[in-house]
Amino acid sequence: MLNTRTTSARSARGDAALWAVLAAATGYGFRDAGSASLTLDLVLPLAVLAVAVPWSRRSPGAAVVLVNGLCVMGLADASTPGNAHVLSLAALSCLLGTRVAGARRPLLVLAGCAAVDLATCAVLRAQPVWWFYALTVLPAALLLPWLAGRHWRGRRQLVREGWWLARGLEERQHLVAERARLTERAEIAADMHDSLGHALSLVALRAGALELSPDLTDRDRADLADLRGTIADAVEQVRETVAVLRDPPGRDTGAGLPVNDTVEDLLSRAVASGVPVRWERRGASPPLSCPVERGMYRVVQEALTNATKHAPDCSISVRITHEPDRTRVSVVNAVPSPGGPAHAGAGPASGVGRGLTGLQERVTVLGGSLRTGSGSGGFHVTAVLPHRATTAARTGTPTPGPATAPGRPAGIPGPASPSGTARRPDPGTAPAPDPIGAMDPDAAPGEVLPESAERLASVRSDARRRSALAFVAPVVAAVFFVPSAGYLAWQLTTSVLPPSRFDELTTGRPRAELAPLLPARAYPYPSDHARSAPRPPGARCEFYRSGRDLLDEVDLYRLCWSGNRLLTKDTVPAGRP
Repeated sequence: MLNTRTTSARSARGDAALWAVLAAATGYGFRDAGSASLTLDLVLPLAVLAVAVPWSRRSPGAAVVLVNGLCVMGLADASTPGNAHVLSLAALSCLLGTRVAGARRPLLVLAGCAAVDLATCAVLRAQPVWWFYALTVLPAALLLPWLAGRHWRGRRQLVREGWWLARGLEERQHLVAERARLTERAEIAADMHDSLGHALSLVALRAGALELSPDLTDRDRADLADLRGTIADAVEQVRETVAVLRDPPGRDTGAGLPVNDTVEDLLSRAVASGVPVRWERRGASPPLSCPVERGMYRVVQEALTNATKHAPDCSISVRITHEPDRTRVSVVNAVPSPGGPAHAGAGPASGVGRGLTGLQERVTVLGGSLRTGSGSGGFHVTAVLPHRATTAARTGTPTPGPATAPGRPAGIPGPASPSGTARRPDPGTAPAPDPIGAMDPDAAPGEVLPESAERLASVRSDARRRSALAFVAPVVAAVFFVPSAGYLAWQLTTSVLPPSRFDELTTGRPRAELAPLLPARAYPYPSDHARSAPRPPGARCEFYRSGRDLLDEVDLYRLCWSGNRLLTKDTVPAGRP
């Protein structure tokens, strides 16, 4: 509400300042006119401007029509068509260009105003000077300021869109940094799930084995049972925490997890903890990439964790087979009997399946496949991993980013680290697109640009087109109007008979003697009342202008000739009868 009031007050102050400037110009024109009417030439224009200036915010076209009416009043003036309202017309035409985005309706308004001006000249049978004013000065006051206003609007819109795009890029960069921070949290959560969950499962298994020791008292067995239950609850809490911190499916959350030991070390610790594991490796061990080595480690670790949790004391078989281009990891654990103590102590947990889901994501990212399910001999976990991690799955499946469309938007910098600096891209991934190139409207055909870049390119194209039009239109107008205006000015200035030479003309003298005092040609556009003035019978009359003022109507000198002799000379006043 406060912002709205501030904007309204600012608009009112701007309208008042503009009205004051235009009113000052109107007052100056009234003072310069001398014999002008106070009501028609001062009070009425000030009232029209007081309505048109604020109205231009809501309906700028109507405001231009109102002020053009003041210029039409000037065309009806007998002394001169020019008045100070042309400045007001130019100002409101400029506001029309800045406040209306389209061009069709403003052009219709400007064309209508020009048609009214010409129709007024035709109805009033105006002098050529009035026609010249209506064909040059008034169209220029209508068209050129409107083009300047459109150019200004386009530049402002271009700057505003640029800042909008920069703000959007900054916000998206913050979102990318926040996403990177959450990714780090997910990696920590995955490490907790894979390492801490596995260790807790082994501790619970050792506690269960100690319960069966014949050397313990009933009190010790009860304490061990409580300890095993507490550890089981801790494992479930870890799984629930991981479920909250886990990244959405499709992310390689374990690609950067440090694994310092090998699969052999993992199996040795399991055997030392009492887990009945049998394992074998077939084929020559090839050089595996680090991500594949870690993936194989996680497959065995997750399978052992699930087996010791849900089927304790049951045999587990691990087989690693190295083929020429891939490695197959198979883990099979026996299913406990329905009535056995192991099955009773390992009921179904709410977190079953989360580890296998994460394992499926990790193997898929490495370019392998994972199959799980019950079969002959127990529960099977089989993973097939390539010897070198492929990037097809990583680059072919875009990751939903903070933008509205899938994948990272073009023009947005790559993933940032939690500290805010850009993270170095992976060697196998394609380089990030250039932000400046993505916003370039002259991009290669077929390149998909983000919505913000397309919008900025559209605004930039409109600004260029308006700028070109603002510079080309005056040139075209000059080419159209300058020849006719120059020709009219040449006719008016070469038909001027100065008053001093008019006084030297003597009636009765032949034209040959008076030729040095006469101008090159007679004035071709005398008014109707000048042509209708009484003349001597049989005389031929010529008219000459008494001054060089092109905008004001001056007195005309009439010379009537009888044959080649000057018969009469008189003055036709400029004012109409």
